[in-house]
Amino acid sequence: MSDIAIIGAGPAGGSAALFAAKAGKKTLVLDSDQSVTKRAWVENHYGVPETSGPDLVEIGIRQAKKFGADVVQAKVTKISKTDDGFSIATESGDAYEAKVVIVASGLFLDFAEASGLNTKPGTEPRIKTILDADADGRTNVAGIWAAGTCAGVSMHTIITAGDGAKVAVNVISELNGARYVDHDVLK
Repeated sequence: MSDIAIIGAGPAGGSAALFAAKAGKKTLVLDSDQSVTKRAWVENHYGVPETSGPDLVEIGIRQAKKFGADVVQAKVTKISKTDDGFSIATESGDAYEAKVVIVASGLFLDFAEASGLNTKPGTEPRIKTILDADADGRTNVAGIWAAGTCAGVSMHTIITAGDGAKVAVNVISELNGARYVDHDVLK
């Protein structure tokens, strides 16, 4: 069983995975390979002069894997509560277990209703539906959190990446029972 499962490996999910894995949490990323970032050209991401969306996503995945995150290509169909956390069903019939789930699936929320997650109309252009989450990322289902575009933040990569990191820090803090901070120093 994973400590944290993250649905989506775009900027929000990749950033959440990086923070979770670097914090020593057993981290699983389930990604359907449908990120709209993979169609983007990015020139407004702080610290990066310019990059393609596919390169940005791949770098994020590599960073998360460096700290031990497992990344599986799979399309999630339902999240179900279990005695120990959650079971995550996929289109292929495989299921994965996790104590906590972070949904960072961008535009794709096909599984939300089947999972008992409340949604609401999106406010960004072209974003029809988002998860109903509070400012910390909590949804109506305890233990399922939301980050990035599917949580209602602007779909700019720098903003969704920051939101993924914020939600991951909140989840890690809750799991640890104390506020988590990750600051590296120059060597």
